[in-house]
Amino acid sequence: MVPRLTSDETSKAARLRTARELNSPLPPGEEVALWWLGQSGFAIKFGRYTILIDVYLSDYLSRKYRGTETPHERLMPPPVEVGELRSVDLILCSHGHSDHMDPESCPILMANNPEARLVYPAAERDRLMELELPRERCLGVDAGDVLCPAPGVRIDIIPSAHEVLKTNERAQHYFLGFIMTLGDCTIYHSGDCVLYDGLAEKLAAHRVEIALLPINGRGKGVPGNMDARESVSLCEAANIKTLIPHHYGMFAFNTAEPEELNGIVAGKDIMCIIPQVGEKIVVRRSDTKGGE
Repeated sequence: MVPRLTSDETSKAARLRTARELNSPLPPGEEVALWWLGQSGFAIKFGRYTILIDVYLSDYLSRKYRGTETPHERLMPPPVEVGELRSVDLILCSHGHSDHMDPESCPILMANNPEARLVYPAAERDRLMELELPRERCLGVDAGDVLCPAPGVRIDIIPSAHEVLKTNERAQHYFLGFIMTLGDCTIYHSGDCVLYDGLAEKLAAHRVEIALLPINGRGKGVPGNMDARESVSLCEAANIKTLIPHHYGMFAFNTAEPEELNGIVAGKDIMCIIPQVGEKIVVRRSDTKGGE
C-alpha cells in the first residue's frame, strides 16, 4: 500500500521543492524561468542569476490589520520559507507598501544572501531606513534609471501609477515598474499600477514579450490597480504576447478571479498563463522562444 501524504506534508514538500529550484541554477535547455510567490511576488531566474520582486513571505499584515475593516489574513501560505532562500542576487521592491517591501522578509533575505542587493524607490528612503537592512547594499532608484547588475541582465525603471503617479518634492516617483531584459527575453513587472498615458508606448519601445500585471482592480477600500480587462488592453496596445496575472488570491477583500482572463483573451493574439503559486514556469528555452 502506498502511503498518502497529508495536506500539510504535501505543502511542506512543495515548499522544499520550490526552495531547491530557486537555490539551484536552471538546468540545461532552460534560459529564463519564473515562479509566482503570491500577491505581486515573483522569483525570476536567468541561468544562475536570481531576482526576487515584491516578495511578501511573512504574515506581517495580518497582525497589523487584524480587527480592522480591511483584515489582511492570508488566503494562501507562503510557497517557500523565506529562510530557505540562499541564492538570491537581487531584490526589487516596486514601492514601500508592506506586501511589496516586506519588513520581515527583506531583512532575512539580506542576512542569508550576503552578496544580494536590494533596490527600492529613492522616494521611500525614510521607510527603508526603518528596516533592519545593511544600508551599503540598498540602492534607491527612480524612474529613468537603468541597472546592469550582471552580464546579460538589464533593468529599465519606469513610473507606475498606484491609482495616481505620485512623486515627492524632488520629483522622485513613489511607485515603480521594472522592464527586465534577460538575454533576449524581456519581462515587465508593473508593481501596483493602473493604466496611464504613455505606459503602453514605453513598453512597446522596449519590445516587452511577457507582462506580469495586476488584475484586482479598484474600489476595495485601498489604492487599486488595473483589472483583468485593463491588463489585457495594455498588452494589446503594447503588442505584448504573454500575460501573467498577479495581485489576487492573497487577501479576501482585495482579490479577483484570474480565470476571467481566459474569456477576455479569447480570439486575441495574447497567451494568458495563470500561475500556480510556487510552480515553475519556463518562459525561455535555449531552442525556443515564448512562454509555455
